[in-house]
Amino acid sequence: MVAKSMEQLVSLCKRRGFIFQNSDIYGGLQGVYDYGPLGVELKNNLKAAWWRSMVYERDDIEGLDSAILTNQKVLHYSGHEDTFSDPMTDCRKCKGRFRADHIKDGKCPNCGSVDLTDPRPFNLMFKTNIGPVDDGANFGYLRPETAQAIFTQFKNVVDSTSRKLPFGIAQIGKSFRNEITPRNFIFRVREFEQAELEYFVAPGEDEKWHEIWKEERVKWWENQGLKRENINIYTTPKNDLAHYAKACYDIEYQFPHGMEELEGIANRTDYDLGNHTKAQDEMNLTSNCHKNPDSTQKLCISDDNNKWVIPFVIEPSMGVDRGVLAVMTEAYTEEDLGEGNSRIVLKLKKHLAPIKVAVIPLKKNNEQIMSKCKEIKNNLLKLGIGRVALENTGNIGKAYRRHDEVGTPLCITVDFETIEQYPESVTIRDRDTMKQTRVNVADLKDYLRNYFAE
Repeated sequence: MVAKSMEQLVSLCKRRGFIFQNSDIYGGLQGVYDYGPLGVELKNNLKAAWWRSMVYERDDIEGLDSAILTNQKVLHYSGHEDTFSDPMTDCRKCKGRFRADHIKDGKCPNCGSVDLTDPRPFNLMFKTNIGPVDDGANFGYLRPETAQAIFTQFKNVVDSTSRKLPFGIAQIGKSFRNEITPRNFIFRVREFEQAELEYFVAPGEDEKWHEIWKEERVKWWENQGLKRENINIYTTPKNDLAHYAKACYDIEYQFPHGMEELEGIANRTDYDLGNHTKAQDEMNLTSNCHKNPDSTQKLCISDDNNKWVIPFVIEPSMGVDRGVLAVMTEAYTEEDLGEGNSRIVLKLKKHLAPIKVAVIPLKKNNEQIMSKCKEIKNNLLKLGIGRVALENTGNIGKAYRRHDEVGTPLCITVDFETIEQYPESVTIRDRDTMKQTRVNVADLKDYLRNYFAE
């Protein structure tokens, strides 16, 4: 079964070094988390899988890595300064602060009081001074999304790669939103990571590509281990759309706290490129944008008819932290082994597992066995499959249980037969089936190469 509650996941994450509360020794910082030794591996593996599918496996997408600090004018013309806000209300009794649209029956979620302030807009962006003098004139923002830099660098990417429509620009990076009420572990936080694609298409082809990317992204999540019955496609009503969107699909997942958004796929039309492009009179471009007196560039491209157009944009935007939470929720399994025994197993897909292989000596600190373990580990690292761990606890049963719990697909046990008999052999234990297979050391590389290639 999947995780029964968020508490189970939080406990596992802290116990096994996936995710910790930021500044925990000082009472924590609400809505901010740190990824531990195994969490950083899982998160990096999920990002690598996204990058591989978007950039390496396709011939129509380029990558970008842009700065976090953002010019104020970018977020002014993108509409974020005016519209990127949530309605906020305060409870006069308990002094709690909440999003007004999350209040039920007009009562405070903390104390039940109905003595609440009137809702008022609260801008979610983090504002910061730039330069040595804090005079209020030289400021910027920590980016609220990675998308805007893709739009402002559109012309540079096109000029340097000679791309034609349709094509995309992909980026993974940190974003910051001053959430009023961070909640549900890493689901809604103030500092998070996004994996966003801006896919540029000819005007009039946007609706077709919107449908294509919806199907592509659902398939990708299934390939990361999410079951289709735990996924829902939500069509955002017109009156709930973001200020830049013509239409939007949300890929929702059944998290422990409910069915919620995992990834959004928006049709942003030509809103962003149009609003960032230079005043267009002399080019006779048609767009939904306002003429921008501050921009120095015309963010357009020639189509198949050699006509200059501002492309429409389809944006699949994935929350990496929510992705980590989703794959851990799906993989979390409790198994009854009979006779009062049970185990917790994190049945992650092989390519996502933080540790790919654990090499375990049967006897702790035995010099000959440890020497062979180190030799095997170093040889396996050359395969490039990911992290190979050397476990030296001396208790083979506990080592198996630990690696079940963190999702390690294979454990290799080095015993006395390995060093005393010829040909040398080891025992390979499978995480999911617990089946053990004896394999010659000389055949290990081929065995693992085939296993991880499946």
